[in-house]
Amino acid sequence: MTTETILSIFLGIGLASAAGFRVFLPLFALSLASYFQVWELNESWQWIGGIPALITLGIAMVAEIFAYYIPFVDNLLDTVATPLAAIAGTATMASTLVDTSPMMTWVFAIIAGGGTATAMQGMTTVTRLASTVKTGGLGNPVVSTAETGTAITLSSLAIFAPIVAVIIVIIIFVIVYLIYRKFKTKK
Repeated sequence: MTTETILSIFLGIGLASAAGFRVFLPLFALSLASYFQVWELNESWQWIGGIPALITLGIAMVAEIFAYYIPFVDNLLDTVATPLAAIAGTATMASTLVDTSPMMTWVFAIIAGGGTATAMQGMTTVTRLASTVKTGGLGNPVVSTAETGTAITLSSLAIFAPIVAVIIVIIIFVIVYLIYRKFKTKK
């Protein structure tokens, strides 16, 4: 594997994990990165860097971010976002992989991209549900702000510092695991 291939895997994992927090934000970030030629995309995914995709993903991103601030709509969105996050994670990983065979591209895309996005989305769904139960939905805007901020941070790091993005993803998983263990031992 070349250094470029490894970096493209890290980019894909970083963007896929961001898709677990906001589905359209990392896709929009990838579209911007491709449009401004910061990252070269897989040959069959170059359309993501075009103006129509940029506009469509930008509108979808803004709508998604604002919709998460509407009480109880945010919980409904989590239901829809779970399969969409898996698709977005798979797509971001597939689009960023370079110098890999089609079979390996899809293996990485489905397992690393879709799997990471789904795991992150699962964590956000549980967090929002806990916030809804404990605060009657009043704490959900804080959760939404944190999720959007995390998606922006992970997307930016994935594009400009992919190795750091993967390290942050690993740290997030470790923290969640430790919190899970703490709660499991309390019960």
